[in-house]
Amino acid sequence: MQNRKPFILWMSVVVIILALPLWSAANEKKAAITLSVDATEAPRKIYHVHESVSVNPGTLTLFYPKWIPGEHGPTGPVVDVAGFKITAGEKTLSWRRDLVEMYAVHCEVPDGVTSLDVSFDFISPPPEAKFTAGASASANLAVINWNQVVWYPLSVRPDNITVTPSIRLPQGWKYATALTTKRSSGGLIEFEPVSLTMLIDSPLQSGKYLRKIDITPASGVHHSLDLLSDGEAALQISPQHIAEYKNLVVEANALFGAHHYNHYDFLFTLSDQVAHFGLEHHQSSDDRVGERTLIDRLLFTARAGLLPHEFVHSWNGKYRRPAGLATGDYSTPMKDDMLWVYEGLTEYLGDVLTARSGLYTPEEYRERLAAVAAGLDNRPGRTWRPLQDANDEAQLLYDARIDWDSWRRATDFYDEGELIWLEADVTIRNITKGKKSLDDFCKSFHGGKSDGPELKPYSFDDVVRTLNETALYDWKKFFTTRLTSLSPHAPMGGIEQGGWKLVYRDSMNIYQKASEQSRGRMDCRFSIGAYVGNDGNLQDVIPGTPAAKAGLAPGMIVVAVNGRKFSPDVFREALKAGMSAPEPLDILATNGEFYATYHIDYHGGERYPYLERNPSRKDMITNIISPIGR
Repeated sequence: MQNRKPFILWMSVVVIILALPLWSAANEKKAAITLSVDATEAPRKIYHVHESVSVNPGTLTLFYPKWIPGEHGPTGPVVDVAGFKITAGEKTLSWRRDLVEMYAVHCEVPDGVTSLDVSFDFISPPPEAKFTAGASASANLAVINWNQVVWYPLSVRPDNITVTPSIRLPQGWKYATALTTKRSSGGLIEFEPVSLTMLIDSPLQSGKYLRKIDITPASGVHHSLDLLSDGEAALQISPQHIAEYKNLVVEANALFGAHHYNHYDFLFTLSDQVAHFGLEHHQSSDDRVGERTLIDRLLFTARAGLLPHEFVHSWNGKYRRPAGLATGDYSTPMKDDMLWVYEGLTEYLGDVLTARSGLYTPEEYRERLAAVAAGLDNRPGRTWRPLQDANDEAQLLYDARIDWDSWRRATDFYDEGELIWLEADVTIRNITKGKKSLDDFCKSFHGGKSDGPELKPYSFDDVVRTLNETALYDWKKFFTTRLTSLSPHAPMGGIEQGGWKLVYRDSMNIYQKASEQSRGRMDCRFSIGAYVGNDGNLQDVIPGTPAAKAGLAPGMIVVAVNGRKFSPDVFREALKAGMSAPEPLDILATNGEFYATYHIDYHGGERYPYLERNPSRKDMITNIISPIGR
């Protein structure tokens, strides 16, 4: 018999190597939290929180979530924590905040102690703040983002922390969430245990007026449209819109070919008392708009793309996520360099799905696209800041002021990303003579097997490789050129090669009217070069335009136009009259405490962007937005 010792030794080494990941996972630190939130004072904007946290004796660092997925910055509202207290049995423990990392506090856990009680109040912030740091409660409703109401042991990965959550709501309030309810009685709702990661990924909406609408397709997992508002009237969604949201589910699943959630809730809050935004999650989205959005045509048109955008993020952002954003915790800084994919591709696909589902008419889609293209084409900041830098500095740009926005640039990776990905789609269609499109890329990159929530990080090279598998091309150069460009003009390749061209006319279309009404301002960027609030406030002035040359600047207040008291109608009438008058437009404006008259030498009337058909090229855009799932 041959000597088997070398073989046995070799096999032992192999077994040990193969077992290392399992051993490592088994020996990772774990923790458990019992989380109780008393939201009965939500109308007063106060939540009372109690946690029971499993611990070991010695130095403990508790951390308040700082880097919230989807918010792309250190946005956790730790400044709104009050009454913070740590106890071990009957003993109150002293604690101290870290002098460098303000989201961390340190304390000493006595010998023999295995569990600590943490209690504090969270004060719901005012409307001015953004995302989950913004206003989330009114007299009749509250949206609970769990990252606001939890501290966790910093030494344990959020995936390895099991949380058993519960919440007590005001009497008579209803609720909706992607969490699984264990039991509910007398306003107290207890949920099944989940990881801290999934808890923070599953916000809860609650209030007096909540309506759940089943929009599950004929075959598939459950989808719910959960409408929450300050009053009953705002919940009266039309049968047409319900059908369109059902179409959205069908079209999205047809686009990607698979889904990565066990069920899905659109948490749609309609209120003028909360911050307005959308935030993505694996199995739900936190969408907040004005109270009358579903019953006012213009308001609806202005926000029609919100739910499709956040829904797309379930695939592009939650399932597939840039490696720099997939940190695995809430303390590691995120790297935003690939938001042109995370947000730019989502903006493109979200608008396409808005049209495919019927939430936009084809005309409204083109009007929206024209507004995006024109805005970027009249943005002088692009001559010094490349789009890549807007990605890289995103965590600061999200909080940038609106004055001189066109010169500083902001989170342009949304809109410019949309134009770039439109061009990529058109390029694929041209290369393959219509046999393939960006839809095929989405199926390869975001599809796979339909299953529950999962995170699959990616790199720039992964995107390029999958595009090359779809249609062979120099995709690395394609994107790099556009990300580093300092051209004064927007990337129009997708629009122009798609059979259309950007033009300007003297009348507003539906999308522009909707945008102006929802934002409370006049869009004069393409005439005199300014945003003018309905109250006369100059919100932005574009360098090099007639308004800038006349000496006007953001922050000034227009008092009178051509000698008459300012109003939006007076301003528009003066623009029209100026087309046939040689005199400049006279603007009386305040600059702080001082008054001055500014002479705008402009005679072009009102100008608004449109897409106009170019019959010399094939109309690809109409084909792109045509339904594929119905």
